[in-house]
Amino acid sequence: MRILFMGTPDFAVVSLTALLEAGHQVCGVFTQPDKPKNRGMKLQASPVKEFSISHNIPVFQPVKMKDGEAIGYIQDLDPELIVVAAYGRILPTDILDYPPLGCINVHSSLLPKYRGAAPINWAILNGEKITGVTIMHMAEELDAGDIILQRETPIAPDETAPELFERLAKLGGTLLVEAVDLLARGEAPRIQQDAEKSTYAPMLSRELSPMDWSKHAQTLHNQVRGLLPWPCATAEFGGVRCKVFSADMIDATANLGPGTIVEAGKSGIVMACGGGTLLRVRELQPDGKKRMAAADFLRGHPLMTGEKL
Repeated sequence: MRILFMGTPDFAVVSLTALLEAGHQVCGVFTQPDKPKNRGMKLQASPVKEFSISHNIPVFQPVKMKDGEAIGYIQDLDPELIVVAAYGRILPTDILDYPPLGCINVHSSLLPKYRGAAPINWAILNGEKITGVTIMHMAEELDAGDIILQRETPIAPDETAPELFERLAKLGGTLLVEAVDLLARGEAPRIQQDAEKSTYAPMLSRELSPMDWSKHAQTLHNQVRGLLPWPCATAEFGGVRCKVFSADMIDATANLGPGTIVEAGKSGIVMACGGGTLLRVRELQPDGKKRMAAADFLRGHPLMTGEKL
């Protein structure tokens, strides 16, 4: 099938690869414009652009979707189907209506739950036990189109957002190829979403980062896992602000006020949390320093047991 692909991050590369391996003709790729990165502010191409160039696929990076440039490219490419995976742009009606087989999207949640930009992170932040991937027909309303296929997968208790991203990307690629085959045969279903059950997964921000020790340790454990790789959970230890990269719950309780240091040693920093629960911080990164084990941090910033942060 002649397909125009739209995507930007590593998650999308997996879906693009799956289409190529299934023998489909990817006639072109839309991806976000190059963006300045790091201290030198050097322009950085998206993972999808880098992959496409290496596979001799024409790349297009329209700045806007409604000024005529994007639809002009699409008319020249004349795809039978448009596939979208984490592109980061809303498609206007003229683009949605152009391909004979329509536009479909690879979304990393079990719609209608977690519509929006960060479904994987929010599933972990909210303590979900199950998530999955949805392939859907696209509509003007965000992530509200009719469902073609869905597949669920459990979220492991200690699984981080990057780990879940990787698993769902692979699942999404597999499911996408199945959906394209159904479309080619004229057998793709249209299962309407129940809008009353929809939830929203907005973009992440640094406002989500500060850890509140009065919360249950499970909530804080979810926060650490769900905010990786950015913006990361943060906490102050001995007056030093740190990003927290790794933590785990301890199967014990302590009759201590939230924010009390229960232990600070080789195994990390054990903190008293809400409801008497305990959380061990294993890996962190002080501002301006490299990422390190909590035990290494303690060598230069000793903390006292019983001290309250």
